[in-house]
Order: sequence, then C-alpha cells, then structure tokens
Amino acid sequence: MWKAAARACTGIVALSLSACAQFDQQSALFTPPAPPPTVAPAPSAKPPAEANRSLVQHKELVAQFGGEYRAPTAETYLNGVLAKLAKTSEEPNQPTYRVTILNTPVVNAFALPSGNLYVTRGLLALADDGSEVAAVMAHEIGHVTARHSALRAEREREAAVISRAAEVIQNRQKGEEIRSSQRLQVAKFSRQQELEADAIGVRAIARAGYDPYGASRFLTALGKSTELRAALYGRKKNAIDFDILSTHPSTPERVAHAVEVARQIGAPGIGQRDRDAYLAAIEGVAFGDDPADGFVRGTQFTHPRLRFTFTAPEGFLLENSSEAVFGVRDRDNQAVRLDNVRAQPGVSLEDYVSSGWVDGLLRSSVRRLTIHGLPAVVASARAGEWNFRLAVIDMDGQLYRLIFAVRALSPEVERDFDESIATFRRLTPEEAHEVRELRISIATAAPGDTIASMAARMTTPNRPTEYFLLLNGLDLDSPLTPQERYKIVTE
Repeated sequence: MWKAAARACTGIVALSLSACAQFDQQSALFTPPAPPPTVAPAPSAKPPAEANRSLVQHKELVAQFGGEYRAPTAETYLNGVLAKLAKTSEEPNQPTYRVTILNTPVVNAFALPSGNLYVTRGLLALADDGSEVAAVMAHEIGHVTARHSALRAEREREAAVISRAAEVIQNRQKGEEIRSSQRLQVAKFSRQQELEADAIGVRAIARAGYDPYGASRFLTALGKSTELRAALYGRKKNAIDFDILSTHPSTPERVAHAVEVARQIGAPGIGQRDRDAYLAAIEGVAFGDDPADGFVRGTQFTHPRLRFTFTAPEGFLLENSSEAVFGVRDRDNQAVRLDNVRAQPGVSLEDYVSSGWVDGLLRSSVRRLTIHGLPAVVASARAGEWNFRLAVIDMDGQLYRLIFAVRALSPEVERDFDESIATFRRLTPEEAHEVRELRISIATAAPGDTIASMAARMTTPNRPTEYFLLLNGLDLDSPLTPQERYKIVTE
C-alpha cells in the first residue's frame, strides 16, 4: 500500500477479484517486457538518441516496480555471475549486462536489449544458490538474444490483421471466431518461447560452470511459492492448473523440460551450486513489504509513512498491495478491504457514505462517531447474500475506508468487526520511527536443531514453518544438517 484507490468495492465479487490479482503475481515471472523490437548494438556503439531512450525506459521500469533497491554486496555478486555467463556466451555481440535490484517482494526478473537486467529482491529471497539465480538471469538474456519480444509482437500484429480481414470480408461473428483462434495461437507461441528461454538458460549456466539443475530447482520453488500463497488465501487454484490462454507453460511442464535439458548435459551433481557465496551476498536483503509502504504483522497492518495502524479480527490473513489491504477469513465467507481517497471539500462524511459509493447501503444505519479522536462514520449494507459493515475515517484530509464483508452476519461477527474498526488509530512519531523492516538472515544449524526450532526464529506475517521450508528448498520431513547455513527472516 498505497496509492489512493479510484473506488472501493461495491460487492464481494469486486473485493475478491482485486485480491486474486495480487495472489497471481508470481505467474508473470520471466515474461520479457515489450521494448522496441530491435537488438541494441554494443554499448560503445550506441547512438545518443538510443542511449536516451534506454535511460528513459530504465527509469520508467524502475519506478513501476517499486524503485531501485540498494544492496551493494548482492549487486556485486550478481554482476559477477553475469560476467561468468558473458565469458562463455555463444553471442559475441551481445551487450554487457548490468543488474538492477528492484524494491518489491514480487518474484520477477526481466532483461532489455540495452543491457539492463532486473531482478526483484523477492526473487533473491526465493533462490537458494548461485546456480539458481544464474539460471534466472540466463533465461532473461535468452529472451533478448532470441528476439522473443520482437517475434511475439510480430505474431500479435499478424493475428490482428487476420482477424480484421475476416471481419471485413465475412462478418463480425466470423471475425470474433478467428480472433479467438489467433489468441490461442499467440498464447501457444509465447509458451514455446518460455520453454526455449529455459533451455537457453540451462545450457548457458552449464557452460559457465554452474549446476545445470539450478533452473529446475528454482522453478520448483516458484511452484511451491504459488501453492503456498493459494493455500494461505483459500484459493482453489494450484501449480498444476493450466489456462489454455496462458502465456507461460505450467510449472510442472517447465520443471520437467528443464530437467530434460540438464540431463542432456550430465547427471545430477555436476557444476557448482555456489550456495555459501550466494547466501553471504543476500544476507541482510529486505524481505516482504517495504515498511515505508505499509506492512503486515499477523492481523495488524501498520503504515509508518501515512502514520496509522489497524488490527483485523482474529483469524484474518492480510495481504498488502499498491492499491489496498485485503484480508480473508474462513475461506470465501469473510473478507476485509482497507483503502483511502482524498476528502472532498465541503462534503460531510455522512453525505460521502450516502453518495452511491457502495451498493445496498442501509441509510438508517449511518451514524457518526469518533475513533481515537478521529471523525468517522459507520454504516451497514446488504447486496445479494452478502452483508457489509463499513467505516469511513477522516485523518488529515484523507478518508480511510474499511469494508467488512460476510455471508452470515451473527452478533459475534458484528462485534468482531466493530472492535476491529475501533483499533484504527494514528501512530505516534516514536512508533513510526521505531518500525523495522524484515530481512534475510543466515543462520547456522546447531546439533539438535529441527525445522520447528529454526522456524521459531522466523518473523513473518504468517506461517513461519511454511516460509522456512520454501526459502530453503526443504520439505517437512527434510532433516537439517548441523553446521549447514539456512535462510531465516528476522527484524
């Protein structure tokens, strides 16, 4: 969080869809962005106009993905990996790549023909060794060297021309049929590109001396990450599900393909994993939400920059995003959303709540109150099978809007919601200053340490055991090795 949302949910469907958009964010991993479909010459030969375009594009991408995250040790390590990949590259004219770490917990990476390569700090947390992160970067460079963005853009233009011609020559219905068929073909083409880039990456890291099975291990971790998020928020979808319009193959398909390519190079155990050096490089890197943009700790959400905090009812799982805070409890039966908009001059809180902002408002339920010294209005609404409890709180000209949605409204549930609304308050300057971000720490397992004892040292918004297993590529029955180093999350 947070930019002011354009509007609040007018029903549980809108609230759920907004949340789902966040929970699927991992699926975009490795998607090549859409720069101009040209391959850049070597940096020394780059004309001024092209250099300016590259700089503008770089700034736009960095701003879009949370800004640049400064981690000099990690940057040095990643650029060293890129140097190793460049020495054994089969593309002698490719640009010299340099890495930029993006300040977002979303797991993603991409490269541009200009030589800019981007990885998120969320990806650094998920990768378990140097061969895994090398595979990701080699995959992204593979997209560039194979001109995937340009080829896909050309295929999309061809599809648009074919669809339009069918509509003009025959009729609109036929045009739509051809358009649907072309969308399927473009999606299939994009999936083939992903598999091609995976294969390019596996072969590239093997030439550089890394373990070629690093790609399949990272893809496996990516699939588990998606499954964990789905389990946390009660979604039915898992890594095995497949959408025929998806631009990416399913995770199991990618893992199997990466393993097949690696086996063509050699049996497991070849190449370097470079785990110790990688863990040393990422130690101290921030984990999860940037505290400046608000963060979740259990059922509490705190925003130091906007200087407020609130606590959801017990049992809610909260998720922060750039638009709002979402939460669910009891699967699809209870939900919460918190966002903010600027107050309108001369419009009272009562008038604002009654202005059509939410469907099914029960006007007789609107009442004014004060919450920790802040003027507020609470109300109820009903739409279909859903009941809503609303609160609009005015703090320094910003209206903070809390929406609780529940299928079955009982006195106990209504009391939970009212108590949660009452927790909204302004942070003191001291509280805002004392906020500390979560970081990746490296812990050495002592004799007798177990997954449970290591997970007990974790500070995460929820499910510390699951996150410990995910970050270290372990299963619940995996034994810990004394003196082995493991990633944990601490303040």
